[in-house]
Amino acid sequence: MSEPGFLDLPDLASETVGGAAIACNDEFFAEKENLLKPAAAVWKDHLYTDRGKWMDGWETRRFRPIDGVAPGPDSTIHDWCLIRLGLPGVIRGIVVDTAWFRGNYPASCAIHATEIDDPLDLLALETATWTELLPRSPLQGDSKNMFEIDSRARFTHLRLEIFPDGGVARLRIHGHAVPQWSRVRALGGAIDLAALENGAVVETCSDMFFGSRNNLIKAGPSLSMADGWETRRRRGPGNDWAIIRLAAAGTIERLLLDTSHFKGNAPARASIEGVHAPGVAVDKLTGWRTLLSTAMQAHTRHTFDDELRRIGPVTHLRLSVYPCGGVARLRAWGVLAGDAADGISRLNALSSVEARAALRRTNGSTAWATAMTAARPFEDMTAVLRTAERVWWSLGEAEHREAFGAHARIGEAKVPAHGDAAWSTDEQKEAASAAATTLAELADANREYDAKHGFLFIVCASGRSADAMLADLRARLGNTAADELRTAAEEQMKITRLRLAKLIGELG
Repeated sequence: MSEPGFLDLPDLASETVGGAAIACNDEFFAEKENLLKPAAAVWKDHLYTDRGKWMDGWETRRFRPIDGVAPGPDSTIHDWCLIRLGLPGVIRGIVVDTAWFRGNYPASCAIHATEIDDPLDLLALETATWTELLPRSPLQGDSKNMFEIDSRARFTHLRLEIFPDGGVARLRIHGHAVPQWSRVRALGGAIDLAALENGAVVETCSDMFFGSRNNLIKAGPSLSMADGWETRRRRGPGNDWAIIRLAAAGTIERLLLDTSHFKGNAPARASIEGVHAPGVAVDKLTGWRTLLSTAMQAHTRHTFDDELRRIGPVTHLRLSVYPCGGVARLRAWGVLAGDAADGISRLNALSSVEARAALRRTNGSTAWATAMTAARPFEDMTAVLRTAERVWWSLGEAEHREAFGAHARIGEAKVPAHGDAAWSTDEQKEAASAAATTLAELADANREYDAKHGFLFIVCASGRSADAMLADLRARLGNTAADELRTAAEEQMKITRLRLAKLIGELG
């Protein structure tokens, strides 16, 4: 039987990409952290701990029913483990690996998923809405239990439930990484369009005998020769290659080709070609244009910028190595094409009155919106954000207070005249789901803050829970008015950057 295609996709939960087992109800025999180790589980004969047989996986204690009767196949008794994905994204397949668990594996399992933005995820998970990703399904012992998943939603966390107890060696979550593009755009500057964490994929390659092609675009530096892409030794004509589908279409401004750890097996030469072909299958790509052709050195981080040919926006890159060998990492920083460029063009084309009104949706200061309008045309998103920062910090207290006054109070649905209802609602969606007692405490603390400092409590609410913002509010109540004016101005600029990305996206 052929293996399912999803196994070719990256593991979004592996500890090598930042995945973590963050909580479980029991790990008596073996720790939950073992679930996400990249290496296959191992067996160590005759090795025991003070808890029992040493196992390379997550293993809970044996359920001990009061009546002495083992739970049946329909019992709801279960153990659980919470997983934070290292790469949030769309899940296409799951492997529940019970390697070496022969008489102590769970009878079945289920997996639920959710999406949260709060960095304090354990707190946010208490009130999260869970989606069933894998209905309760039977498991085989000492086996790779594989499940295809039909879902298009983006998830950040999983809950693995095992019925009724037992051990799982490894959990693999295969899929496509999906970043929050509004946040990525709001950061400004060039983006690594070939980064796995941003959603890029190494779709195919000529050979990967010694090292996976997916290693090419992993986060962080290469750790060893095993942590790169390496082909077998070529005997005869031709060369090896890999094709990367970028996270989004963009114009490449800088490239990194890293041969770290490849000291006796780096390629002699390499070339990078690009093509703009959105939606085209990898085996149908044609019209490649060369960005770079260069000699290569062993164990070296090669960075190229001025040497690149400017061929315009691309959706795919083809790395060719001559004749063969190993490359640790490929990075391709570029400027997003498409909606951002179109949105900036449309912002530049608006009349002064229209542009000022649009910009006031992102920042309620009349002076700021007027100065930004006059600063057009903007070249790109980086120029928009750079100008926004410079203008904001050139303004005085009165202009800052005007911007503060354009916001709704944290925890309130009401939006003042100069705010934007849709954006405000989205930014406060985590707070909106808080308990009534928390919202009441927020309202009381808001009034106390306003009475003391003379302006609204300003905080960037995106992805933050009501409890987290209430804690911030209480902590900032003790600050001086001068300190709070500065802090509120800093938070206002965070909000402005996020809203500028939203505005450019809407205009695009």
